[in-house]
Amino acid sequence: MRDYTPSFRRAIEELNKLPGIGPKSAEKLAYFLLRMNRDDFVEFSASLEELRTKVHRCNTCFGLTEDEVCNICIDPSRDPQILCIIEEERDLIALEKTGAFRGYYHVLQGVIRPMEGIGSDKIRMKELLERIRNGSFQEIIIATNFSYEGELTAMYIAKELAKYQLRITRIASGLPMGSDIEFADQLTLRNALRGREMIAVEDSK
Repeated sequence: MRDYTPSFRRAIEELNKLPGIGPKSAEKLAYFLLRMNRDDFVEFSASLEELRTKVHRCNTCFGLTEDEVCNICIDPSRDPQILCIIEEERDLIALEKTGAFRGYYHVLQGVIRPMEGIGSDKIRMKELLERIRNGSFQEIIIATNFSYEGELTAMYIAKELAKYQLRITRIASGLPMGSDIEFADQLTLRNALRGREMIAVEDSK
C-alpha cells in the first residue's frame, strides 16, 4: 500500500498543528502548497518568516506591532482617560473597525482558566495594574468575551481595580452569553460599547 513520502507526511503533521485544521484539511493544504508555482511558494514562505521575525508585542498595550510601541499607543488623538481591556489582538482589530472607540487598549493575552491552571499571573494583569497606577485613566472598559472564563476574568479585574477612583464598565448590549467579540458584527460592537454598564463589585470585607 502506497504511503506519503516522509517530507509530505511531515508537512501534513505540521499543518495539522494549526488551530482548526484537522488531518484531512492538512492534507489538502499540503497538496495546495505542493502545486503552487515556485515564485508564489517562495513569497508565501518569506511572509511567514517575516511574520516571525518582525511582529512582536507592543511594550505598552501588548497588542501586535513591528515597532517598540504600536501606532495606537503613540496616537495623541486618542482619549487618555479611557482604557479598554481585551483578551486578544483579534478583539482590538474588531473594535477598531467599528470606529466607536477612541481610547487606548490593554491586551491581556488570554483569560483566567482555573481548570487549566491559568491564573492571573499568566495574563497581563501585573502590567495592567502598573498602567492604572501610572496613567491618567478615568474609565476602564472591560471587554473580555462573554464566556465563563471571560466573565470570571472580568469580575477579577473589577475587584482588583475597586480600590482605585475609576469608573469601571463592562460592554453588554447586543453580545449574548458565550459570544466572541471577534465574530460580532460592527453594529453589535458599537451598541456594546455605547451600552456598557457599571460593574458592581461585592465588598469582600
